Amino acid sequence: MADKNVQIAEQVLANVGGAENISTALHCMTRLRLVLKDDGLADVEAIKNIPGVLGVVEQGGQLQVVIGQNVPKVHAAVVAAGVASGGSVDENLDGAPQKFEWTPKNVGNAILGYLSGSMVPMIPVMMAAGMFKVIAAIIGSSMLGLVADDSNVITLLNFLYDAGFYFLPIYLGYNAATKIGVTPMLGAYMGGILVAPAFVELANAGAPFSVFGIPCTPAVYGSTAVPILLSVWVMSYIEKFFKKNLPDALTTIFTPFLTMLIMTPIALCALAPLGNFLGIGIGNALYALGTAGGVFSIIGAGILAALWLPLVATGMHVTVIMLAIGNFMATGMDAFVLVMTTISLWSGYGAELASFLRLKEPNEKSAALGYFISNTIGGVGEPFIYGLLFRHSRLWLTCAAGAFTSGVIASALGVKVYNMAASSVLNLLAFIGPEPSNLVKACIAAAAGFVVGLVLTYLFGFTKEEIEGTAK
Repeated sequence: MADKNVQIAEQVLANVGGAENISTALHCMTRLRLVLKDDGLADVEAIKNIPGVLGVVEQGGQLQVVIGQNVPKVHAAVVAAGVASGGSVDENLDGAPQKFEWTPKNVGNAILGYLSGSMVPMIPVMMAAGMFKVIAAIIGSSMLGLVADDSNVITLLNFLYDAGFYFLPIYLGYNAATKIGVTPMLGAYMGGILVAPAFVELANAGAPFSVFGIPCTPAVYGSTAVPILLSVWVMSYIEKFFKKNLPDALTTIFTPFLTMLIMTPIALCALAPLGNFLGIGIGNALYALGTAGGVFSIIGAGILAALWLPLVATGMHVTVIMLAIGNFMATGMDAFVLVMTTISLWSGYGAELASFLRLKEPNEKSAALGYFISNTIGGVGEPFIYGLLFRHSRLWLTCAAGAFTSGVIASALGVKVYNMAASSVLNLLAFIGPEPSNLVKACIAAAAGFVVGLVLTYLFGFTKEEIEGTAK
């Protein structure tokens, strides 16, 4: 049986006028880019119907055949048929760069591009780490009970998971620096500074600290994203300044040294704590709504549930949770924060399942299924956040709508949390308490969020291009 990539190449050649009608063939990450001698010989509709072809785009003087991650193999088959190779190129080379216009839409797209470009390369690590957590959950005491929680196997699986997420600032520092033109290893170094053991010890001890005489509030930044992304962004301007102004004989040593000398106090004293400060403010504001009583409390509950995914993505959720745990430890139950943050997860589960059902590009489809399994069984939501939400911006709204629905219903029904919740679907066990009806009410709210998240994501979560896998 002929190789499928060779078959795709042969059928593409047959529908563009043969190899002799192609000046050069090059490829990017997902597209076979053909420069044709006579565009009129190409049968675009026939190419779209070739099995394995996800779409066709005519842009930049090229016929771009969208294939997916296997495009290098198709390109190799086209070249083997006698077509001149143009090699591989960056994904976005469809014309000369245009001057940036400072409009809200462009700024928003630039921010999302920076976040996505920094986080998407992390998906393989997060998926691998998440699967270790899934296995630990399945064989551990919370499910099958095949292995004791203090066994070497569970310990190994847990630290394999932790290695993927705790050092997130280092990985993201490297990716973010690569994305915006900073020396990549300096970005990783900045991430290492945020999670340095001595700094973490100061944070855990609540010890006073200063950076070159500037007051600093140590905090634990492992598994966070916003502090390192802000720091690398500011670092880009500082490093460029020194690269431009230092003599060539000095730049190799002093550009990285002076960049980090200036960035360290900026990051530790200002940028990194920003998420914590914002989290405290948001937490206090939401608590005020939650204790206002009546319809205000119900609306406040819905808002907290809807905001939970963005709070987790930015790392600001930690301070909100700390406020709730203090109340839980004092009273043995919680009727607001822990309820909403737990029940809101079900909207995300629905969105993940809808993404698997809706997306057609094989790699994205299988990844969405992986996110669903990782989140529902292992309780690991970061792959979904960074792999789908930051790539498909509509999902923020569909997930928020589902979470708002579940939060409002849970608040109106008076749902309470009596146990610390798991992050997987077992989170419903947190609602088992002295009132038998409490679990039933929680299930109703969770089901509503799941259904709304699933339906809205399926219907409105993706553009046509995103569904087909042809979006750039």
